[in-house]
Order: sequence, then structure tokens, then C-alpha cells
Amino acid sequence: MLKTVLNGVAMKNPVIAASGTFGFGREYDQYFDISRLGGISSKGLTLEERFGNEGERVHETPSGLINSIGLQNPGVDAFIRDDLPFLRSKDTAVIANLGGSTIESYLEGVEKLNQTDVDMIELNISCPNVRHGGMALGIRCDIAYEAVKKVREVCKKPLMVKLSPNAQDIVEMARCCEEAGADSLSLVNTFQAMAIDIYKRKPVFQNVFAGLSGPAILPIALRMVYQVCGAVKIPVVGMGGISSWQDAAAFLMAGATAVQVGTANFLKPSICLDIIDGLEQFLKDQGCRSVSEIIGAARV
Repeated sequence: MLKTVLNGVAMKNPVIAASGTFGFGREYDQYFDISRLGGISSKGLTLEERFGNEGERVHETPSGLINSIGLQNPGVDAFIRDDLPFLRSKDTAVIANLGGSTIESYLEGVEKLNQTDVDMIELNISCPNVRHGGMALGIRCDIAYEAVKKVREVCKKPLMVKLSPNAQDIVEMARCCEEAGADSLSLVNTFQAMAIDIYKRKPVFQNVFAGLSGPAILPIALRMVYQVCGAVKIPVVGMGGISSWQDAAAFLMAGATAVQVGTANFLKPSICLDIIDGLEQFLKDQGCRSVSEIIGAARV
């Protein structure tokens, strides 16, 4: 009933653990069998190991979480050697989320991942591009198009591109990435935000601004997913504040083929199972034989 196909990859359901909130699955596997997930998007990888940002890294808000992790990760080689075998031992789709600071680092990372058995690559174009004065690849369409096009030329895996909600025009960005060769799109990443410590009289984060996720962003993320689904012909994976099966159903009805669940994992490690079970029961109650029957159902 929940079986889904994304980029030619068969998944048992449309629920994917989002990058950055699920690590490489080991910790969560202590709480539930992660093989029940439709897929897992790895912790954001970079070509070389990164230690992340200094100072405060997370700040809770009344309806979300602001993070400034800084893409701390062991690097692509260590992931392939130490973490991918564990993920591949589980019966779930494995998505390698790849970030970078230059197009060249993206290309080298992709070439390494090409030689592995990951099911697809999720290209995170929300990372700073030092060759463009720190401009995020995901903000300007011309830079994003160039990056995705060059990656597409060397990528041998299905390519999903993760979009930033901070783009100048999310619909135009989606179209540019589709034209550049993306097989699918995932959105949205975190919204730029900040917090101030009123007792220290200064910003909480050393970088001043950081990324907001959680329930607070859901209505805006849903709107963006709805818009993008109406503008491109490739599959869209929706995310942003999903914390219940009802939220997931809304994104599917907006047109998404699958969803990713992020911040909610911190509130309840097994939240994805609740969402999977809830969706299945909802489909039964609605008399649906397949999840495909509700995909795009709310589009007007």
C-alpha cells in the first residue's frame, strides 16, 4: 500500500529520515528497526572531514530548532569505509547527502560515491561557495545551474538536488536544477534565522545567523513544495516541520512523491514509525489501495 518508487529506486514507503538529524542510523537503530524506513539520507558529507562550527550549535525555540552545526562529518572516504556497510546491511534505500565548498569538491565527492552501492545522491546546494564570496550555491540560479550541470555530467547515480528556501525564487531555482539534469528535488532546507542571548547581549551563534527547522516552518515549506510540484516534471521530496502522519499526508497531497522527517526525530526517535503506521491506516480508512492515490490530491 505504501510502496513508492523514487528515481527508479523501489522503497517500501515514502518516509525518509532527513539528512543531518539521523546521523548514519546507528543511534536510532537502538530504538527501532531502521529497515522499516523507506530510506535514510546520510549526515551531510563533504569531501574532507569537517569539525563543524565552534560555540553554540543548537538553540531551541517555542516551535522549532535553530542549528549551526557547520556540516561536521567524517568525510566521504570514512563514510564509505565505516558507515555505508552498516547502512547497506539494513533493508532500506540509502541516500548519500553531499555538500561542498567548491564545485570541484562536489565533483570529486560524487566520483567517489559513484564507486559505491548507495542508491542515490542528494546534492546539498545550500552550502557556502567560497569562490563566490560565500554565496550559497542554492541562492542564485546561475550558480546552482552551473553546479548541478557539472555534477550531472559525472554522476552515475540518480541525482536529487536539495533546495534552500532562502533562494531568490524557489520556483525558478527548481526549474533551473531540473534543466541542469536533476532527477528529483528535495525541499526545503532550513530557513535563515537567529537568536540573541539577552543576558550576554549578543547573538547566540558565532556565525550570527543559523538554520531554523521544526513545526514553525511547515506552512511555508508546504507552500513552497506545492509551488515547485506545479512547476517541474521531476519528482519532489517534501520536508520542513513534518512531525505527524497528517503533516506527511499534506505534503503528499501537495504533490510530493515522498517526504523527509528531520527535527521531529529529536522529540521522539521512533516518530517515523508513527508516521508510516498513521499513513497506512489513513489510506485504509480512505479506501485507497496505494499511496499514489493521494499524491497531488489537493492540487487545484
